Amino acid sequence: MASQSNEVVKEFRFFKVFKDGRLEFFMPPVEKIPPSDDPNTGVRSKDVVISLDPPVSARIFLPRVSDPARKLPLLLYIHGGGFSMLSAFSRNYHDFVSTVAAEAGAIAVSVEYGLFPARPIPACYEDSWAVLRWVAGHAGGDGAEPWLNEHADFGRVFIGGDSAGGNISHTLAARVGSIGLPRGVRVVGVILVHPYFGGTDDDQMWLYMCPTNGGLSDPRLKPAKEDLARLGCEKVLVFVAEKDHLMELGIGYYEELKKSGWTGSAELVKNLGEEHCFHLRDPEHEKAVEVKDKFVSFIKHS
Repeated sequence: MASQSNEVVKEFRFFKVFKDGRLEFFMPPVEKIPPSDDPNTGVRSKDVVISLDPPVSARIFLPRVSDPARKLPLLLYIHGGGFSMLSAFSRNYHDFVSTVAAEAGAIAVSVEYGLFPARPIPACYEDSWAVLRWVAGHAGGDGAEPWLNEHADFGRVFIGGDSAGGNISHTLAARVGSIGLPRGVRVVGVILVHPYFGGTDDDQMWLYMCPTNGGLSDPRLKPAKEDLARLGCEKVLVFVAEKDHLMELGIGYYEELKKSGWTGSAELVKNLGEEHCFHLRDPEHEKAVEVKDKFVSFIKHS
């Protein structure tokens, strides 16, 4: 039996690579929780399988329905985690998306996409697109999921995510602008919370996780001007955090979007004195509540 090599050949923010190909992640695997009904907010949740090969699933959140005839806005949420960690089924993401669903009065679909190394990039992009297409397939009222058939307003669709999920959310909106979605489906807005794009030392990690990458100019890493110009939504909300090493990337995205020729409206919110995705770690913190409230308002009033 060959002995393991302890020589490290690459070291990134989230993991290191040994000479024999082994990976060691610096954070433990996240604990996943089952879906549940929240007696306090009335939000119900359940998991659905989108595809078995490749394995793609999602968690759907349905807020309390007081008027069955009234259709609800729909949020597709993409979790963060450096394309290699975390889960839509973790406590932090379950609680955040459930709270947004309750307060925005929106049905939410939280995507469980494939993670590196089991499924290298671009699995995260393709899986998220598959879920968006699956959701859109309910616009005629005859899809596989009754909650979407009965309650979703496909004229008020939102895409949102944080960190890596913000990056993926952009690529989805760019693909909507390029390819389109079935008739009757309208993406109103996109919400990017502390998004990751190219321009830091983390770029080498992304390139390593994506064997079929197009280099530092890959449009999934560095948004292309033509993708920005035809972004398939009407409004964009970008959050950045002052103590986040990704702050300038988020600001740059916002500025490039405004200069691209895109005809929608964009808003930038800076979280002063805060670090990357702080709102997920301490959701009761005053500034975390402000992020959540702004997120909710963007959906409710669009």
